[in-house]
Amino acid sequence: QVQLVESGGGLVQAGGSLRLSCVASGSIFSIDAMGWYRQAPGKQRKFVARITRDSSTIYADSVKGRFIMSRDSAKNTVYLQMNNLKPEDTAVYYCNVFGTAFWGQGTQVTVSS
Repeated sequence: QVQLVESGGGLVQAGGSLRLSCVASGSIFSIDAMGWYRQAPGKQRKFVARITRDSSTIYADSVKGRFIMSRDSAKNTVYLQMNNLKPEDTAVYYCNVFGTAFWGQGTQVTVSS
């Protein structure tokens, strides 16, 4: 079992920045990759970014060049630095043990125009 707790969401104006954090606990030794996803109101949850154990990253096209995912293994934490935010980035953001059913509770990000 793995427990994930996200934080760092909030309300920001378009063009602003936020940094999300996700702290993992439990059976974390088995984690190969972590992901961030987001779900806008009335829409399906979508992939945002993924980071592997060796810090290799991939991003959705919609956030490429604006978002940066990183990890601090000593703190069992992954981050999502979000820059140049747009209103269409408004969503609940979830972290996930990539490819598993382990999800955090989500953190709301709202970008005003």
